[in-house]
Parts: sequence; structure tokens; C-alpha cells
Amino acid sequence: MKKSKPAPKSKKPAKAKTIVLVASGDLRQSANETCWPAQAAMEKQLAQAVASLGGKLVRAHPYKPALKHGFIASQKEGLEVFAKIDPKAPVIVAESVWQYSHHVLPGLITHQGPILTVANWSGQWPGLVGMLNLNGGLTKAGVKYSTLWSENFDDAYFLGKLSEWLSTGVCRHKTAHVRSLAKCAVPSKARVLARKIAADLRTKKSIIGVFDEGCMGMYNAIIPDELLFQTGVYKERLSQSALYYAATQVSDDEARAVFDWYKQKGFTFHFGTDEENELTEAQVLQQCKMYVAACRIADEFGCEAIGIQYQQGLKDLIPASDLVEGTLNSSDRPPVKNTAGQVIRAGDPITHFNEVDECAGLDGLLTNRVHKALGQPVENTLHDLRWGDWDKSGTTDDYVWVYLISGAAPAEHHIGGWAGSDGHRQDKMYFRLGGATLRGIAKPGEIVWSRIFVEGGKLKMDLGRAKVVKLPDEETQRRWDATSKVWPIMHAVTYGVTRDQMMARHKANHIQVAYAKSARDADLAMYAKAALAAELGLEVSLCGTKADGKVF
Repeated sequence: MKKSKPAPKSKKPAKAKTIVLVASGDLRQSANETCWPAQAAMEKQLAQAVASLGGKLVRAHPYKPALKHGFIASQKEGLEVFAKIDPKAPVIVAESVWQYSHHVLPGLITHQGPILTVANWSGQWPGLVGMLNLNGGLTKAGVKYSTLWSENFDDAYFLGKLSEWLSTGVCRHKTAHVRSLAKCAVPSKARVLARKIAADLRTKKSIIGVFDEGCMGMYNAIIPDELLFQTGVYKERLSQSALYYAATQVSDDEARAVFDWYKQKGFTFHFGTDEENELTEAQVLQQCKMYVAACRIADEFGCEAIGIQYQQGLKDLIPASDLVEGTLNSSDRPPVKNTAGQVIRAGDPITHFNEVDECAGLDGLLTNRVHKALGQPVENTLHDLRWGDWDKSGTTDDYVWVYLISGAAPAEHHIGGWAGSDGHRQDKMYFRLGGATLRGIAKPGEIVWSRIFVEGGKLKMDLGRAKVVKLPDEETQRRWDATSKVWPIMHAVTYGVTRDQMMARHKANHIQVAYAKSARDADLAMYAKAALAAELGLEVSLCGTKADGKVF
């Protein structure tokens, strides 16, 4: 009798590949606690996506019940976490909040395994801005990493790229929209102007005032001095304590004069009586004193542009600096006299770079000079590249970005100028002592966007063109409600650059913007600034297309 074959042994299921997850958070307990539920929800979705592709996501650090969050909340804590991680393990940095990159940057710099940064496609806290900040830092540090983003972590693009990373340790995105300036046809007028401004900078040089370097772990926002020297720009290292002291020396009458100027311009303050939760006149008067002090320090040290860190130290002493920053960036601003009795730079902005982002500071300085030479609007600012969405009102078929910043946008950028702008109390989660924003809706028009960043030990600059569109009030409010409704907002449509292309290429949480009088003027201004940057030794790329769809 023929023996029957034994039943085949069942195969053991393949062991899931373990992926280590870390989550960098804020330094402020109030922010970490408030934002944790969004992070927890995001991590759950991400874990499901990884599991669907055969992986297992394991947190490298636990939830902390006493603190009510599971974020890495300091550089010290980050070092302790990474010391326990297998140096060759694949790591995902998952972000749904604004995060301080230095909490995790040291560990990532020495990590030998594959690194993937991931953010949820949401403007709420916001993870996109936090991830772009970290990406810029990793780029500057020369760390190899991949990056991804998704709304629900179940779309084909995200899953396809995640699968690619899980299999190979790398995922790449197409960036065909980027062209080297050397391959573009730059108008002779732009080149001549660039050479003239570059020669002036090399001969006379310029100073940017830095009120304490390295805001909120933004390593990507610090330009090494030796790279800055080639541009003819030098740092005057100032202290926020000096700014605070100078503000205390401004008289009540001077502060009241600035406050009255705002009211005469039609600017609306939304006042209450509860200092802890509402905006008060006392908070604004302190901001007025800081504005006067900032103007005088800029004048005393000959600073063409200044950057106030605000966050660490100063946030514990005085209301938020954002109304001050937006006022400085405006050409039409309250007059301030120096010790000689002269009005400081009457009719001109004192270019301010929010959060002491030196890349934005250099960009703003170059923008101001180029636009002034061309007779274009000189007011410019950075914004957070906060979020984007399709227009739900149906007004436009374009994908519309939300550019948003905590108040530093100049009044000239807003519909109605000062009279069309208003001041709300800053969120106490971030700004304990309050202070007014300079809120408004950006006016329709043609803009140049740009970003200076550091990569491979070199200064680089990306530039592109966009338009600002006007959306119905309901759609604007939807976008404000999805982000920060007391901050100034800009509805931007980038020419020839898709959402995913922008995310794949952009190396910073910030983006610089400036208006021009027409599309043709904006093209020329972009070319001139690009040529100026190249003359000063930057490696320059143009991104996307002109308004008519033609390549640069």
C-alpha cells in the first residue's frame, strides 16, 4: 500500500519589518499638550499604512501621562532617545505639529539607517511647516533623507512612495519644474541692474541685525558667516535683552503717539479686558515701545534689515513682536526719530525677517534693492508655506496655497492697507503675554516667490512666479479656521509648480514674497533678483513657468 505524503508544514508568516518612529515637538508644554491628539491620530493612520505594506511602526519614546503628550520636547530628551535606537534601523520622523528641529537633528545627523520625514496634509498646527523646517536643517547638515506627505495616508502616491522607501530606504520625487539659471534666457536689463547692485554691495557692504540667532531650532535659518561674506552682507549680533531694555526706555507719550497713528490709519484692534485671554491696550502699547526701540537700534547700528527671534526669552518678558515686525516691513509706518531728531528712514520699510530667519533676511534685503531700482513695490515678507487646498467655492479651478505668518506681513500687502487690516490677540498657547497681530487678506496681484537655503556648503536660491487670488469670504474663513484665524493670509497660485513638486523641492518652512505692478514687471523683478544672487555667488534655480505657461 502506497504511503500517503505527510501534509506540508504551514509556513510561518514573514516577520514584519520594524520601523522606528520619533516625533519632535515644541519646547512649550502648552503647545505639546494641546496638539497631542492630532499627532496621536496621525500616528495611528501612519502605522496602518506601514502595516498594510508589511511593516511595523514602533515608537522610540513613550507617551508621557504626566505631561499629556508623547513628543520629544528638548534636545536633551532627543539625545537620550536616539542613544537607545539601533543606529542602522529605518526611522520615520512623523510630524503633525510645529516642531523644534534641534530636538532630533543631532540624532538624525549621526544615524546610519534610512530616514523618512512624514507630515500630515493639514494646516492645523501645522506638521507641514514643521517637516519643511526639519528638511531644510537635514539638507544643510548634509544628511541623506526622504520625505513624504499625505492627507489620510491612503492615497496611491503616498503608498507607492512609502512602499519604495520600505523596500529600498529611499524614495524620490520628480522635480522637472526646476531649471538652473544658467540655462535660462535672462534679459540684459536684469543682468545690468544685477551687476550694479552687486558692485555696490561688494564695495559699501551691508549689515543685518540679528537679535539672537537660532530661533526655535531653525538650524536651516542660520547662514554661516563665511557664506554670507561673499554677498557683501555682515551680521551685527544683537541681544534681545538689549531690545527689551531699549523698549523700557521709550516714553509712554512716544508709545501713545504710535498707537494713535494706527488708529488714525483706520487699523482696528479687537480689545477685551482679560489680559490672559484677550488683547488689551496695555499689550499694544508695549508693542509700540518695542517698535520704537527696534527702529532706533537699527539706526544706531546701521542695519539695513533686522530680525527679532522673540520666541525664547523675549516671550517671557513682553507681548509678541509680530505687529512690530509687520509695521517695520511697511513703507507707511509710524515716524520714529533718532537721537539727532531725524525721522528714521521716512517712507521706507526697515526690512524685518521674522523669527530671525537669516535666509529670509538676505532675501528681503536683495528684494528691497532690486524692487527699488525697478520702481516696483519694495515691501516684502516671509510667510509659512502653511498648507494648500482646492478652492471649495468654485471661484477658481487652481490649486490655492495658504501662505500664513504670525503677523509680520506689511500692511501694503493687504486689501485696504492699514484700514483693511486688524489686530487680534496672539494665541496664548504660543504667545503667553499676548500682543496684536497685523492681520489682513492679501490683495490680488502678481508676486515673485523665493527662498535662499544652504546645501552642500553653498548658498542657493530658488525663485518662481505666482499670483495672489481673491476668494469669497466664506472660503477665506474656511482656510483661516483650518490654520490660524488671527494671522494674515495670502491665497497664492504658483505658476507651473504643483503641490507635490513644491513639497519635493522646497528646503524651508518659510517662503519669501513680494508684489510687482504687473506680470511682466514681476518677471523682470524675478530675473533681476536671480541674476543678482548669481552675481553674489549663489547657485540659482528658477522654478515653474511664467504666468503664460512659458518656461523661463
